[in-house]
Amino acid sequence: MVTLQDLIHHLEVGEGMRSFNRVMRIVSCVFAVLILVAAYDLRAYRNFSTQEAMDSAQLARNIAEGKGYSTLFVRPLSIYLLQQRQGLSGGESTNNPAPADAARLKGPHPDLANPPAYPVLLAGLMKVLPFRYAIPSKPRKFWSFQGKFYRYQPDFIIALCNQVLLMGLVVSAFFMARRLFDANVAWVSAIVLMGTEMLWRFSVSGLSTILLLLVFMALIWCLVLFEEETRQPKWTRGGLFLLAALAGVLVGVGGLTRYAFGVLIIPVLLFVLIYSPRTRALLGACAVAGFALVILPWVLRTYSLSGMPFGTANYALIENSFVSPEDRLERSINPELLRSVHNSLPFLTAAYHVFPQKLVANSRAILQNDLPRLAGTWVSAFFLVGLLVKFRSPTLSKLRMFLVSALIILVATQALGRTKLSEDSPDINSENLLILAAPLVVMYGVALFFIVLDQLELPFLQMRSVVISVFGSIACLPLILTILPPKISPLVYPPYYPPSIQSAVGWTKEDELMMSDVPWAVAWYGQSQCISLSSNARVEFFSINDYLKPISALYLTSQTVDRWTQSGDWGNLFLQTIRVLPGDNSKYPLHVALTLPQGGSAPPIPFPLQYLQAGWPMQLLFTYRQHWPTSE
Repeated sequence: MVTLQDLIHHLEVGEGMRSFNRVMRIVSCVFAVLILVAAYDLRAYRNFSTQEAMDSAQLARNIAEGKGYSTLFVRPLSIYLLQQRQGLSGGESTNNPAPADAARLKGPHPDLANPPAYPVLLAGLMKVLPFRYAIPSKPRKFWSFQGKFYRYQPDFIIALCNQVLLMGLVVSAFFMARRLFDANVAWVSAIVLMGTEMLWRFSVSGLSTILLLLVFMALIWCLVLFEEETRQPKWTRGGLFLLAALAGVLVGVGGLTRYAFGVLIIPVLLFVLIYSPRTRALLGACAVAGFALVILPWVLRTYSLSGMPFGTANYALIENSFVSPEDRLERSINPELLRSVHNSLPFLTAAYHVFPQKLVANSRAILQNDLPRLAGTWVSAFFLVGLLVKFRSPTLSKLRMFLVSALIILVATQALGRTKLSEDSPDINSENLLILAAPLVVMYGVALFFIVLDQLELPFLQMRSVVISVFGSIACLPLILTILPPKISPLVYPPYYPPSIQSAVGWTKEDELMMSDVPWAVAWYGQSQCISLSSNARVEFFSINDYLKPISALYLTSQTVDRWTQSGDWGNLFLQTIRVLPGDNSKYPLHVALTLPQGGSAPPIPFPLQYLQAGWPMQLLFTYRQHWPTSE
């Protein structure tokens, strides 16, 4: 019989007290995390600032609205691939009308650039959560400041959802560190990850990076269980095959989140082959089969549309190189590079010359700049030094070998896949692959810190807690300083100001095509079909306008002002506009007689968009007729 005294003892010093302390510890952690999220979003949140974030979001909205896997952000290269797939040559695609709308501009334009996992996840959120895409005429308190636009509500909701994923990542890393090391390493690793400022910037960026980090952590769990099963079998013989196949499936899911993640099937396959005690070939085949089972259907879909397994993403390997500077290839509807004498194998021919140069040049920059801050924190220095330390645990040693091999593969992939996106946003971009190693790098770095700490002769016992606290505080200092004054403005202007973009779209009809230097922003904020600013104004603009679909408006921002003045036809057009631009915006709409030179003694060509409908600071909108914005 349980007496009252037994019950009191159980609650005060027994299991009840321990359970109570555990619950209070969890509640305290959750409360502290909520305060941190609120503080960061109030002090340091920013609207979307990258092309990839807006592109994924507008694609997700189309999926949520039942428009299929279609995009409003049209890449000229995508048009080229669609036409080539239907047997149209370069000359046919630019000098004759495309039969049956081969360019797919008069209906939903299929997306050939993005893998589907992240947009589909966002589409599910858009089905459930109250997204409001139109900016209200009467400002609302939280979304505005001093009566003016401040935060874009859909951007903010997507950021909150990514922050939930970030919390899941930290929890997963905590339990992994406790399994591999001990409770002390687990708690400090979780605190360092939670306090990594770069991860918070990724969380509000709208990119798929946090989701990809979760997939990578799931892959690590799978490999740890696989390694332990090879040494101490606990399941039936089929357990190893199941884990090997699951590892391949997770790499496939990561590949459908970001194509470059698929290269991790190489270190995963090596891990399975090297550390399997028997039937290595079958286990390796299971891993590859799991990977192929997930990613092959999507590859077949993209190949059937474009003739390339990953659509326009294939050409990232030769973009931003000496054969295709910046994003010129993506903005070309009839790229000379792909119409060369090697037309039968354009990609392989260009790649043969580009790969060595691009790999060496970009790898040098990665090793000098990105590798020293591998996980977005200086704790990565402990990881790099810790490579010289031998662990007694075979799991830790084998997992570290996998991490090192994965980093080598990721460095090479990041170097080859580097495009103009990395230049526009050097740290926070979808091409930053090294950040995927952050959880493991932090764990191993913190483990080395404790190894060194255990060898120090401290003057008193409490000094150990002080040293640990100082270590964690310094690791979190960049995040702390970010939250402190001065407050960061959520506006990413220039060039993105959503009210201006929505106002510009209001001058066009719903089914009309726009052209812009920020087509991803027009597609996301303006919900209008928009094509990238063509690489050539005289030829490619008229090829699209005359033979594919009329371009009803040209929207230009400060995104490429420096480039306009040095970019031939578009620069000439911009300079003509500056000469006639009045200082008083009330004079709009304004008729402007713009022309494009033909070269030599030939007379200039009249530019069809002769009306300047708006002139916000460093934002210009040209239309083909004088008309007023459509009413909501």
